[in-house]
Amino acid sequence: MSSSVELAIGGMTCAACANRVEKRLNKMDGVTATVNFATEKARVSFDGPPVPVEDLVAQVEKAGYTAAVPRTEREPAAEPDDPSRPLRDRAVVSLLLSVPVIAMAMVPALQFTHWQWASLTLAAPVVVWGALPFHVAAWKNLRLGTATMDTLVSLGVGAAFLWSLYALFLGTAGEPGMTHAFEFTVARTDGSADIYLETAAGVTSFILLGKYFEARAKRRAGTALRALMELGAKEVAVLRGGRETMVPVEQLVVGDRFVVRPGEKVATDGEVESGTSAVDMSMLTGESVPAEVGPGDAVVGATVNAGGRLVVRATRVGSDTQLAQMARLVEEAQNGKAEVQRLADRVSGVFVPAAILVAAGTLGFWLGTGGPTSAAFSAAVAVLIIACPCALGLATPMALMVGTGRGAQLGILIKGPEVLENTRRVDTVVLDKTGTVTTGRMALVRTVAADGEDETEVLRLAGALESSSEHPVARAIAAGAREQGALPEPEDFANTAGLGVRGTVAGRTVLVGRPALLEEAGQHLPEELSTAMKEAHGEGRTAVAVGWDGRARGVLVVSDTVKPTSAEAVRAFRDLGLTPVLLTGDNESAARAVADEVGIERVVAEVLPRDKVDEVRRLQAEGRTVAMVGDGVNDAAALAQADLGLSMGTGTDAAIEAGDLTLVRGDLRAAADAVRLSRRTLATIKGNLFWAFAYNTAAIPLAAAGLLNPMLAGAAMAVSSVFVVTNSQRLRTFGR
Repeated sequence: MSSSVELAIGGMTCAACANRVEKRLNKMDGVTATVNFATEKARVSFDGPPVPVEDLVAQVEKAGYTAAVPRTEREPAAEPDDPSRPLRDRAVVSLLLSVPVIAMAMVPALQFTHWQWASLTLAAPVVVWGALPFHVAAWKNLRLGTATMDTLVSLGVGAAFLWSLYALFLGTAGEPGMTHAFEFTVARTDGSADIYLETAAGVTSFILLGKYFEARAKRRAGTALRALMELGAKEVAVLRGGRETMVPVEQLVVGDRFVVRPGEKVATDGEVESGTSAVDMSMLTGESVPAEVGPGDAVVGATVNAGGRLVVRATRVGSDTQLAQMARLVEEAQNGKAEVQRLADRVSGVFVPAAILVAAGTLGFWLGTGGPTSAAFSAAVAVLIIACPCALGLATPMALMVGTGRGAQLGILIKGPEVLENTRRVDTVVLDKTGTVTTGRMALVRTVAADGEDETEVLRLAGALESSSEHPVARAIAAGAREQGALPEPEDFANTAGLGVRGTVAGRTVLVGRPALLEEAGQHLPEELSTAMKEAHGEGRTAVAVGWDGRARGVLVVSDTVKPTSAEAVRAFRDLGLTPVLLTGDNESAARAVADEVGIERVVAEVLPRDKVDEVRRLQAEGRTVAMVGDGVNDAAALAQADLGLSMGTGTDAAIEAGDLTLVRGDLRAAADAVRLSRRTLATIKGNLFWAFAYNTAAIPLAAAGLLNPMLAGAAMAVSSVFVVTNSQRLRTFGR
């Protein structure tokens, strides 16, 4: 059985770094590793016995990076230290020093006597201190015989600075009164008279600024996951020895009984033992309407008690809670890779060495064709700078981070990036009926009174008697009767197995059950009640007869009711180009009644649980790409068989485990939202990759031809990364 471990990787600066760590880990026997540049984490799976973490860390360190097992405990609510602050300080100082250098180089009127030496004084700290992270990383790469984006930046900045030193000290550029105009294209002049201090300082500043904005955006992209982890309560009032004792939530164990007062968070997943209330689930599910709960109902940790006092028995604690599982699913999804990202990784893996070769070829071409050294040098440096594949490495993981984080806020958990690609191809959505399209709970739908009888009185007496029964049909009738008002207390309650119940209510001997129960007492159904019974059965609903004082008085019809939002969800599926199919084990009549109510044309009824998989396969054999939405144990196999499995989070653990997407709330509209979010995230990824590829493809030839100044190349490279990050951030507005 395969297992996995997660490592936090330090020292990565671009996609090529992530690619190198990934390759190093994958060379180990029985190891399959995925390294995500945006989240700075590696997920390592083992085909056989697990490899010791120490060996994995050693391999990463051999590649020139650091690795550690990330902390598993919940992060503090406020993080006092912003990890991007040192980068911001370095970028701001470099920019302040670079602005006058760039201004003097661009505006001849500012080139006073000895201005070039003032430029050197200002630019030197930027090139040495500001660009130090690039130089250090490039030196590490050189010792390992590899190259990354840092190599390109260090080479470009270093070459521009060293050439300027040569021109100032050994050439004619250091002479008093030296001037030169800033041009967007290189000119054929004597190289010893040109300095590139503005290029060295400008490129460093622009790239540092780009990296700061990138780091800040990556941090914002992870806020959804951090917020998810922070939703839980910190302390809980546990009932021990009949007294309330405040303890940290980490000390809760399964079986503990704890108190939740109005306005407090539910400490962990549990079952209500006493009290009734409305629980606000919006933080976890995005559902704005509070859910009514009472004894026997399940509640989820981190939700807020909006009503009365509850006593809850803990059923799940720690990493087993729904909140922890949600956070784990989101993190696993963010650390995975879509197929499009694997392509980008392969490209970035060869991009850096290819860029160095192109730069060397550019230098050789210009020199070989008799061009001045300055022209050759400028074009080669521009190629080095413009070729940095930052945007390529960020294109997928940034969109994935923001998309999955936004999904978690809306109660949509995407298990992995490969799911996104499946949503694009899906054309058919198979819907389980019970618990998915319907509520899965019996409810009173109709009261039919015999001629001359009062419907209200029929329901009141029947509901009072059924209130003493725990049968689902009885509970539905009693609940429906309570909506009319208070019910009298029944007496002499008795249950007749398989037929119904009898008892005394308000001085009358009342019978509720099958027609046979009433017939035994000489109470035969008149024609209008017999017709009502037949109609109910034809609709796939359950009907019971009610009689007292020697006569049949009415018929009560109960059924599993359709969720109020299911019809809207079906319309949303059609708008997405999906064909809905209703799949159920119920009889044809019941299934057809539900399908007609929500607007589904194709119905597959009377299917045994083991045959649901066959139905999904049959649709796939027709050439359809199938999404399956379900919530029960009997749906798990079909969810796994479908091209895209969407499990309702209100369902069983087996169904949730088998699905590709988990919908935390039991609203079918969330399934349509999940498909829309997945498709939009995939579209964002593809847009990012297009612009990253297009940028490099178009800019490198311009740089090689000498049509792009190195400083502008540095700015363009930084802007391309910021564009990808900003474009991904637009996913934060989904559903608003």
